[in-house]
Amino acid sequence: MSKEYVFALHNQIEGSRIQLRPIQLSDAEDMYEYASDEETTKYVFETHKSLEDTKENIAKYFIMSPLGKYAIVLKEKHKLIGTIDLRVDAEDKKAEIGYTLNKAYWGKGYTTEAGKLMLQLGFKELQLQRIFAFHDERNPASGRVMEKLGMTYEGTFRSNRFVKGETVTDKCYSILKEEYFSN
Repeated sequence: MSKEYVFALHNQIEGSRIQLRPIQLSDAEDMYEYASDEETTKYVFETHKSLEDTKENIAKYFIMSPLGKYAIVLKEKHKLIGTIDLRVDAEDKKAEIGYTLNKAYWGKGYTTEAGKLMLQLGFKELQLQRIFAFHDERNPASGRVMEKLGMTYEGTFRSNRFVKGETVTDKCYSILKEEYFSN
């Protein structure tokens, strides 16, 4: 089964408190709420200056190629509070997880819940061997999420990428298929 077909079959995933689903233009106001906040976007992407920036981003990044990219939606409020994606390299049977969450919802376990749903999709449905994630070394809270997902610290990637015009050093965590199923 191709990764595209698996993602199409699993374009909505239910958690206990959240739902993962495709991002739509109608999510722009909820996304702008956190995408326009410098503290939330500090380590991940350019802060949105307007609602139009957010709509443009949704169209270019999430709608143009939606497979593997999910809105994190609070079930009780039907509110988008963040995004999570699984970037799959099918040839090497691995994927990278990336996520962003509205700071009003930090510390409540929503990213961990979404991450667990991604691990389940990756290992059970996509038959991946390895799932990894990077975080800016200045953002240890993101590393704690990775640890809660059962990921193991692998190493530091010095001057790994550019974010907002500056070089960023990343820490890498991963979990292997056998580790996932042994937990």
